[in-house]
Amino acid sequence: MKPEDIDLSPFYKFAGEHVAIGIHAIDTKGKTILYNKKMREIEGFDFEELADRSLLELFRFDQQESTMLQVLQSKVPVFNVKQTYWNRKGQEITTINDTYPVFDKKKLIGAIELSRDVTTLEKVIYQPLKKYDEPITFSTISAVSTSMKKVINTAEKAAIANLPVLLVGESGTGKELIAEAIHWAQSPERPMHTLYCHGTDGSIIDQLGEDIKQIDEGTIYCERIDLLPLPLQEQLLEMVEERSRGNTYFIASVGEDPVELITSHKLLKDLYYFFSSMTIKVEPLRLRKEDILPFVNDYFSRHRMMVGSVVHGLDKEVAERLHDYDWPGNLKELELLLDEITSMLTTQEIVTADMLPHHFMLKNHLNGAQKPEDFIVQSTTELLPLEEYLFEAEMYYLQKAMDLHHGNVTKAAAALGMSRQNLQYRLRKIKKNEAQT
Repeated sequence: MKPEDIDLSPFYKFAGEHVAIGIHAIDTKGKTILYNKKMREIEGFDFEELADRSLLELFRFDQQESTMLQVLQSKVPVFNVKQTYWNRKGQEITTINDTYPVFDKKKLIGAIELSRDVTTLEKVIYQPLKKYDEPITFSTISAVSTSMKKVINTAEKAAIANLPVLLVGESGTGKELIAEAIHWAQSPERPMHTLYCHGTDGSIIDQLGEDIKQIDEGTIYCERIDLLPLPLQEQLLEMVEERSRGNTYFIASVGEDPVELITSHKLLKDLYYFFSSMTIKVEPLRLRKEDILPFVNDYFSRHRMMVGSVVHGLDKEVAERLHDYDWPGNLKELELLLDEITSMLTTQEIVTADMLPHHFMLKNHLNGAQKPEDFIVQSTTELLPLEEYLFEAEMYYLQKAMDLHHGNVTKAAAALGMSRQNLQYRLRKIKKNEAQT
């Protein structure tokens, strides 16, 4: 048998699933056609969730920020691009990518992206706000908004009552800081342990069980229990119920409204009941922008003490840009931006606009207004028929509204000025059209 007669497809399939590099391929409409095991571990999606949706529906970045969509338009590969973004589940993702256009007989059929350094990315995805090697107490949380003052007031009462607490809020809002502050107010002499309840691998719950068994007393913070599949949530419930009879204090967090999570079968009702003796909602940063400058000032204060810098503020233009941006990654995204800015400081006392990273300036520029080309996934070198363009624009805009309101049809419909039934009809129409294409 000659080498060219061997069917290599089983070997390619095996290699794609077992290689230690994330692989994601899309067609010319932005829909996923290949999504390997390593990429699923990085981004937290299953292939079935991606198969009939475009990238713009699933990830919180604009078209200009997506390397794969850029490659589809330019037909030119890009290499070593660092990309930080937030997926639809609210998880922060950082990858270093090589992205290539894919041709079949000189015809563009899609793009493929290879994501490297994935072994270190899992820590970045769930990386909490920095603790600066000191305990976080209610007095050290730099927040001045009315909503955060209410959060702190309720959290202080929860610590006194010694009741389980459920923190509700998007990724990066600082839920882990509130959890630590509750712990220090409730039992400062005991240890605090964080259990990251993410992933679909059944072995994770076994590890949780082993961790809990070795904890004699103290606080256990169960981070994002809604990211566990329901069967694993049931096992977690058994463990925490058994452990709660001892000297263990429990805090948990979810990324969305728990009632909606239960309704959509993403959160076990009994697990919610266990943690919800006191429920505290932490608002996203876009709804409490008065907390931006206090956070920045606190960051600069700590930076001066740690490295001896002299930076102490922002000029007016930078402050306005930070205030105008919507911060999809919340405080964590702001902290990463400040990390990048301060890494380039020498003797500067004030951060000016020319010190802001290019990627932030681009996102900040796009933040306020949507351009017609934002709605088109395909290359803009050829115009689409008007009917096709309008349909794609409607699909993109409706999905943006659904994302903004976390999949709540009633809230999205109200924001769009239409009835709930009309929005559901349009969403079904889009879904049907996608299935036909």
